[in-house]
Amino acid sequence: MDKTERLFAVMDALRRHRRPVTAQQLADEQAVSVRTLYRDIQTLIGLGAPIDGEAGIGYMLRPGFFLPPLMFTPEELEALVLGAQWVQGQPDDGLSAAARNALGKIATASPDDLRDRISNTGLWAAQTSWTRESEPLLGTVREAMRAEKALHLRYADEAGNETRRPVWPVTLAYYEDKQIVGAWCTLRQDFRNFRIDRIRGAELGTEPFGKRRVILLKEWEAIWSAATTAAGTTLPER
Repeated sequence: MDKTERLFAVMDALRRHRRPVTAQQLADEQAVSVRTLYRDIQTLIGLGAPIDGEAGIGYMLRPGFFLPPLMFTPEELEALVLGAQWVQGQPDDGLSAAARNALGKIATASPDDLRDRISNTGLWAAQTSWTRESEPLLGTVREAMRAEKALHLRYADEAGNETRRPVWPVTLAYYEDKQIVGAWCTLRQDFRNFRIDRIRGAELGTEPFGKRRVILLKEWEAIWSAATTAAGTTLPER
């Protein structure tokens, strides 16, 4: 790897980390010495990259920085295309359109026009026959998560009995044939996983979450990871 490729690789590594990362960790990722990593960081700073660093803490790329041109390896491009194709097949028109637009932006932001390469990767994401009934609901769930506002559900159990409950949605899991909302249920005072096909109605409330969603998500992940490991199954549903 020449120096130019290495500098791009360091920038990619810094983009991946949301918190400060040590010089030793970056050097290990790039398979170079710490001394070489220090020199690369100074070169990037000299070129205008907004990298913050402090001894004993590490380096961090300040948010909002974009370094054109976009360059992708064949594997990176194939991963983007395959992921976008799968998203386009979901019963969520908002995400489907966003995936198409994102690929278009990626193609035209590169110095080489990638549109032909994107359309000829040879990869295909098989799609399931979806019911389109959940389209508006999925958008409402995503809006509640972004705004960190309560979602008021009408939810039916296996027997069809409905309950009304405000929940704090923390994650939306897309399976091959269904979607599940992981949320803190204020009625049960516990985390629950709600099947989208059993939600009879949902309205976005004005009440904020009792905790930040990032904290709730970590708690949800810890609980359900332990539960699924013990049971040897996928996410439990309630």
